[in-house]
Amino acid sequence: MTLALTPPQVFSAFPYSPPYPIQAGLMHHLYECIEHKKVSIVESPTGTGKTLSLLCASLTWLADEKDRARKGKMVAYASDNGPDWVIAQTMERHRRELEAGEAEYEERLASARKKEASLKKMAKARVTKKPKLNHDKTQPSDPSDDAFLPEDGALVDDKSTDNISPALRALMAKVDQVSNRGPKPDEPEPTCTKIYYASRTHSQLSQILPELGKLKLQSQSNAAVPVLSDAEPPSLGRKRPDGEISTDDELRPQWRAVSLGSRKQLCINDELRARVGDLDEKCRELLGEKKENRCQHLPPVDEDSKMVDFRDQILASPKDIEDLAAAGRLAHACPYFGSRRAIPQAELVTLPYNLLLQKTAREALGIDLTNQIVIIDEAHNLISTILSLATTRVPFHTLDTSLSQVSIYLTKFRTRLSANHVLHLKRLITFLEALKRYSTEWLEAAKGKKQLGGGVEVMTVAELMQRVGRKAESINMLEIESYVRSSKIARKISGYSDKLAETAAGQDPAKLAQVRRGATPPLHVIESFMLALTSANDDGRVCFSVTGQPNQEQVEIRYQLLNPSTPFRDVVDAARSVILAGGTMSPISDVVAQLFSHLPQDRLSNFTCGHIIPSTNLQTLVVCRGPRGADLEFKFDRRGDKSMIAELGQILSNFINVVPGGMVAFFPSYSFLNTVKAEWTTSGTMEKFNAKKKVFLEPQETTDVESVLRDYAAACHTSKLSADKGAKGGALLFAVIGAKLSEGLNFSDNLARAVVIIGLPFANLSSPELRERMKYVNRLEAKSNVQKKFGQKDAAAELYENMCMNAVNQSIGRAIRHRDDWASLILIDRRYASTPLRNKLPQWIGEGTVITESFGVTMKHMGEFFRNKRTLPS
Repeated sequence: MTLALTPPQVFSAFPYSPPYPIQAGLMHHLYECIEHKKVSIVESPTGTGKTLSLLCASLTWLADEKDRARKGKMVAYASDNGPDWVIAQTMERHRRELEAGEAEYEERLASARKKEASLKKMAKARVTKKPKLNHDKTQPSDPSDDAFLPEDGALVDDKSTDNISPALRALMAKVDQVSNRGPKPDEPEPTCTKIYYASRTHSQLSQILPELGKLKLQSQSNAAVPVLSDAEPPSLGRKRPDGEISTDDELRPQWRAVSLGSRKQLCINDELRARVGDLDEKCRELLGEKKENRCQHLPPVDEDSKMVDFRDQILASPKDIEDLAAAGRLAHACPYFGSRRAIPQAELVTLPYNLLLQKTAREALGIDLTNQIVIIDEAHNLISTILSLATTRVPFHTLDTSLSQVSIYLTKFRTRLSANHVLHLKRLITFLEALKRYSTEWLEAAKGKKQLGGGVEVMTVAELMQRVGRKAESINMLEIESYVRSSKIARKISGYSDKLAETAAGQDPAKLAQVRRGATPPLHVIESFMLALTSANDDGRVCFSVTGQPNQEQVEIRYQLLNPSTPFRDVVDAARSVILAGGTMSPISDVVAQLFSHLPQDRLSNFTCGHIIPSTNLQTLVVCRGPRGADLEFKFDRRGDKSMIAELGQILSNFINVVPGGMVAFFPSYSFLNTVKAEWTTSGTMEKFNAKKKVFLEPQETTDVESVLRDYAAACHTSKLSADKGAKGGALLFAVIGAKLSEGLNFSDNLARAVVIIGLPFANLSSPELRERMKYVNRLEAKSNVQKKFGQKDAAAELYENMCMNAVNQSIGRAIRHRDDWASLILIDRRYASTPLRNKLPQWIGEGTVITESFGVTMKHMGEFFRNKRTLPS
């Protein structure tokens, strides 16, 4: 793809001069993609400054776009007919108006920064003088009908100044006067072009703002603020030694950024959080218009100036989720609703995947992606995330409980509900009864099949509705789902059911704990299931399966989406440009096939860059034969072969002798790892490993991961590169591809001087869900009438292989985490030598891969590589 010259300002904003060529190439590519409204897949290895490059290029484009928009308005004024002197005066007047408006808004944000500083001073004074002010925050909740409302005694007096000096009180009053000069609550809030930056977790998103602070780029191109030298790049919230915001930061225009999170992360109502339950529903109950029915951190409906001030405080200086919650506590304003108010005027919005990918979440937050820029980082698992978000599981217990709750609610409130509500609730009960009857009959028929290895049935949505419809004629799912969604009746029914359950539990702690489990209300699961049924066509399947032990069997209903592009298409069609970025996006062809097959080729682009490390710092070997000369193929049906397990033990024993520090060996499954562990323990191989490197195994429980990694790291650093070839030291970690240690962890430097991949982690072909996806992609391929090349796999085989290699690439990516890192990547299985599989490795890995046909050659290459590294620091 031929691109125009890179805009020079992209490089001038980059904090490190000059950028690496791959960083310059990435910024060049991204700027052009946004400019020409393209969708791009970007692969940039960890350690190459990917986040900084993405921010620099996208925000530079945003600054240029704002400047173009400003000049465009001036050109529009100049196009009016009239004498030159009249046009000149008109343009000058409009220029002053535009600059005055921008200056006024910046003044408001600067005032908000000053107010935040004064709030911090006030908080310090309170803590110093009266540390027990918050002694009554954890009052026990009232189990009566009013238990969901805040008590008057829990209200916080925002105007309290008992512990503030007269000087601070005067400062606060002055700041309040300045901040109230903002727009009136009933005025429409202006919006702007923005960047939505999404990632998997808030911990990953929290790394964005520090990178943003490094950019030598201001949010307003015409701001009358001196540009700092290279030695002093502008910072975000740079602090003085006393922890307060500096004067320069109060005046400097900054990028208006907001971090979005859930109520669970942002709620500051401690009394509400103390009630273990559905926090979302409890919060919604406190949105009443009357003061006594409203959360203490929300202003009255007719007094919105407090939230406007807090919105400005959010936008005044970028804050991550933790900073946002802390700011909300200082201002006694809700961070969850405050962040929502800040979206229209924000230039950068950071948010987790689920808030971006789910249409209902976007609508709830007021997110409009029209003509906006969407960057999805860590996008290697985007497809699996979309499919997971669209999957709905309905255990029989949930179905039964929902039916009971709706029936009780209708019986209780029948005389107080309108005829329309009664009619629709009866229809909902009819549907639930029909689904329950069919599920019960299906379970009885399937019990025998389960004993024969069956007990699973997959059907289309149309087939399900036809079978359920036999139990109740004239079921209109669209009407039922539309009513439940629009009326929000599920919230009211769930809330009433919770009250009944709490009343029945009384004061018994054990019963109360059982009631308040914090799980999603049953009827909300039903609502999600109905939404899936009504929004799906041939893109989804419904699976009935038998769960539980013999004589305790239950049926579980599961809706599964087959086509991830269906929900993602709303994002792609609305946005100006969509960028998927990740350290390992290979195989890229799979991402295109599953998400962007509907797009014209001229709107698609991709960028793959090498690593910033020199080629001598990376060794990639495909090991085809073991020490005894046997071909190495760890296929599923051979994983119990004791001779092959013994051969693998000998291979790793040889590797341990030459690899310093830490070595991570990834197995294709837990079952194979457990089989190997048992065999090696019996044969004494595990003891031999421990004699040279301390052995660790990936824990089954997530809670144990941190302690295992801590002990593993401590053992790795006992090894020194200057040690003799056979010296003891370091550690050996056995992990599983696609499990807890294969994603999101950093095995840099001595933590992974070698990463070993054993076999290929192909998914279980007996899975009904996988089989349905494979059938589906083959049907799509058949409909496309595209002629395959000779020897080319069908779409299902490609999907199956791509899923495998995607998991492999993530595990490989745990090593080589920065420019000075080095490691050996070893693929133990002859099948990796095939060209199709090698082509699905990341380009920076695949290009230098060496295929060794004998184990002696393997050890020769490894020995040379690590001897050359002995002189480097560990």
